[in-house]
Amino acid sequence: MTSSHKNSLTTRIVIGMIAGIVLGSFLQWLMPNGRDLVFSLFFFDLSLQGFLVNGVLEIIGQVFMASLRMLVVPLVFVSLVCGVCSLQDTTKLGRIGGKAIGLYLITTAIAISFAIFVAILVGPGEGVGMTASTSFSSREAPSLAQVIIQMFPTNPFDAFAQGKMLQIIVFALLFGIAIALSGKVR
Repeated sequence: MTSSHKNSLTTRIVIGMIAGIVLGSFLQWLMPNGRDLVFSLFFFDLSLQGFLVNGVLEIIGQVFMASLRMLVVPLVFVSLVCGVCSLQDTTKLGRIGGKAIGLYLITTAIAISFAIFVAILVGPGEGVGMTASTSFSSREAPSLAQVIIQMFPTNPFDAFAQGKMLQIIVFALLFGIAIALSGKVR
């Protein structure tokens, strides 16, 4: 009896993570203390570090990361537009938006509190006496009015190209509301 059991995405991700840990541990075991292994293939002397780690795996990793960055903006945009369009009553959007903002603020406050607690507990940088040769001057924080104004993109395509997620989210919400309010096309 054969069963074509398909693993869920989560299972495949965990398997990929475990395979990466095993491969990384194996390569670390092969090259202890940064020593490289050189092997001959036909007429070429190839180093394991140069060919496999800095070559093949580097290319695969960079292409994978570029693909993820490429997918984030359209995925967020389409998800938000489809979600807003599916609402029958656009007045519900205010309640949902308020809950989303409240949840965002609460989770942000929890994350900041946890980070401060861990920093106090661990004490990073204690006992290190580093001096900087240059001075640093921070920019003045924008006013609340300026932050709200900058949430609305003047050019949505520029926001897409630069990956300005807050502007993309605002544009997607407005675009979804416009589609939902336009009604059915006959």
